[in-house]
Amino acid sequence: MGAGAGMGKRRGGRELLRSLSKKQKKHLREFGEEHPFYDKVSGRPEATQICELSENSDKSSTESDSETEVEQVSVYHKLLATLKTSPESESEEDESESEEAGESEAEVDSEGSQETGEADGGGEDKNDIPEQEKATDTAEQTLGQEQADGADTSCDPSHGVIEEFTDVKHESEFSLETNFMEEESEDCNADKRDSNSSQVFSEDPFKQHMDKELEEKEVEKMSTLPKSSSQSKWPRLGQLTFSSTLEKHKTLKVDKEVDVKQLYLHKPLESTWPKVNKQFLSSVNKPSDPCFTPLQRELFCIMNTYRDLFYPERNALTNGEEIRHAYCLHALNHVLKANAQVLSNNAKRRDQKPGTDNDDYRDQGLTRPKVLMIVPFRECALRIVHIFVSLLEVNDKRKIDVSNKKRFKGEFGSDPEEKPPSLKRPEDYEAVFAGNIDDHFRIGVAILQKSMRLYAPFYSSDIIIASPLGMRTIIGAEGEKKRDFDFLSSIEILIIDQADIYLMQNWEHVLHLMKHINLLPLDSHGVDFSRVRMLNLSNWSKYYRQTLLFSALQDPQINSVVNKHCFNYMGQVAVRNVPLSGSINHVVVQLPHVFRRLEAENVTSVIDTRFQFFIDKVLPEYRDAIMSHTLIYVPSYFDYVRLRNYFKKEELNFTHICEYTKKAGVCRARRFFLKGEKQFLLFTERFHFYKRYTIKGIRNLIFYELPTYSHFYSEICNMMKATDNGVDATWTCTVLYSKYDAQKLAAVVGIDRTAQMIQSKKNVHLFVTGENE
Repeated sequence: MGAGAGMGKRRGGRELLRSLSKKQKKHLREFGEEHPFYDKVSGRPEATQICELSENSDKSSTESDSETEVEQVSVYHKLLATLKTSPESESEEDESESEEAGESEAEVDSEGSQETGEADGGGEDKNDIPEQEKATDTAEQTLGQEQADGADTSCDPSHGVIEEFTDVKHESEFSLETNFMEEESEDCNADKRDSNSSQVFSEDPFKQHMDKELEEKEVEKMSTLPKSSSQSKWPRLGQLTFSSTLEKHKTLKVDKEVDVKQLYLHKPLESTWPKVNKQFLSSVNKPSDPCFTPLQRELFCIMNTYRDLFYPERNALTNGEEIRHAYCLHALNHVLKANAQVLSNNAKRRDQKPGTDNDDYRDQGLTRPKVLMIVPFRECALRIVHIFVSLLEVNDKRKIDVSNKKRFKGEFGSDPEEKPPSLKRPEDYEAVFAGNIDDHFRIGVAILQKSMRLYAPFYSSDIIIASPLGMRTIIGAEGEKKRDFDFLSSIEILIIDQADIYLMQNWEHVLHLMKHINLLPLDSHGVDFSRVRMLNLSNWSKYYRQTLLFSALQDPQINSVVNKHCFNYMGQVAVRNVPLSGSINHVVVQLPHVFRRLEAENVTSVIDTRFQFFIDKVLPEYRDAIMSHTLIYVPSYFDYVRLRNYFKKEELNFTHICEYTKKAGVCRARRFFLKGEKQFLLFTERFHFYKRYTIKGIRNLIFYELPTYSHFYSEICNMMKATDNGVDATWTCTVLYSKYDAQKLAAVVGIDRTAQMIQSKKNVHLFVTGENE
């Protein structure tokens, strides 16, 4: 189904919505369907439809939405989707920052009947599902029955709806088993001749990495011994930490000048990469290095050695796209080389005499997928596929054949008509949430010869592009009948981009994925075991897997993935630059900052210690009515729930806003807080991440914990500018921290102050009078 058809359906749904009365709309919101009284009764009988209920059909709708996939798209779900994206609700969600009191009150009056008596203004969905994650299923459904789940058929083709849209007609064309090198073009034939050279075989990083035969002693050493590390400083990346368990590898030095011919790129990429990457290059680039930016050159130098890489300085505004191009080049180069090797060996096996030993042609894994790319939104997947297509097209005359391209654009592209009105949002927000921001998707991509197959079944794919939620719903949980993760058994390159966003979505999905990658498959899936590498048969795939992890920040949870789930025998490279100045320098209001240190025995006790410290020592100072207009910024939702319950128990005058709060509840809470009718406002970080509303009326600010994103600190502090009737001298800002918050603290106040504050056991008072002081 094309994009136009999908748009037509959405427009039709909106027209139907406008035709409903107020009473009908209310019933539709509450029950998900129109009242039977308004049903149009047809004279002819309806055809009977038999529905097969799943075994877990008695579970709640909440559980089925978050744990399993929606197989059928019902009419009222589509109508409900248009209700959520209608101009009326859009205006409610993205209200003007000027926040006229009359408009807000009217909105509360129109929707107040939905709220069930939360007098403090923080009415929340009972399902406790974030709006951002819950809405993704609905957004995906509005695309029509053509869902972007081509991989589902690989695990259970018995489900008719999904099976219809599996790309089965190109199966033989993209099969690695039935194609041969001779069928490829002259460029690929030249590549084949080059690859027969023993010198190329020995120097090509791909061959060096995949042909290395580990010994059992080495594997045992990697499983038990700690990693040894060394430091190095590179011109663009800065401070690097190299770590490895095996014998010390030779020190990796950055190439100041890179000749594209020395990178062992597959033939088409040598000519296409300079053209595709031209947009990031400037006139400053040296003539001897016309293909890479300084950042790309150093990143690709590490990638091409097949070491793991952790780069925590990805910025959606500045370097995000050039990083995306660099890892797409590496991933595509790996797939093309791997497939060329298989096709070449197919031809050799065909030409050899019957009865000859075939053990020389071990060139595959237990399953076909080689590269897994984890990205947060559909827009990211769209850009990756566009880069792949550009890299494979040598020139305008030699276009590659991309199957299901129209469907892909319709489902992963964005509808210009649904673009929200232009509001005042920070530049980084606009960059992160550009395009289609649905976070529930997965798609298989097969590449062979001069063609690309989108929506390939996973077991026929070379590359899988997915979100953490998309992976979670197909991997499933223990005990579920419909689950599959065999396709992850032979992943050779894992790319996790924008890892910081998953902290705002659901980090458990990432951990769940890491636990199910590179495991022995439960089924053979038709593999020819005579072609499977010994490393895969020995269940050593995880020691050969390269992991590339890009994030906008350093965080203990992200570091944990690097340290606990990456076992590459080649070792790891992590960028470990320390922030010299913090985001506190970007606070533009005159404000005293009081950093109050709490003492915790260990990491696990910090949560309880912080809560006790807050209610015993911090909160009593703000109970007085003179300390009104106090906003409490809470990064963790679990801490937020704990505080909310305590405030209710103590009958404090407060309101609250979190990622689950309905739109009317948000408007009411903001208005109560602005007018001073509520003394406290509990405010979660995830709400700020997804909405970036300006909260007016703040006079006292408490950071219950340091923010995950350092720039949120200055953003929240600068909201005090929006308080028209406040007096500067009375504004306060209090921050709670412990010695385990060193990374977050450094990002806010800088490394020099952090060292002093961690060592000192006294409270620290800082006074910032303006930007960059």
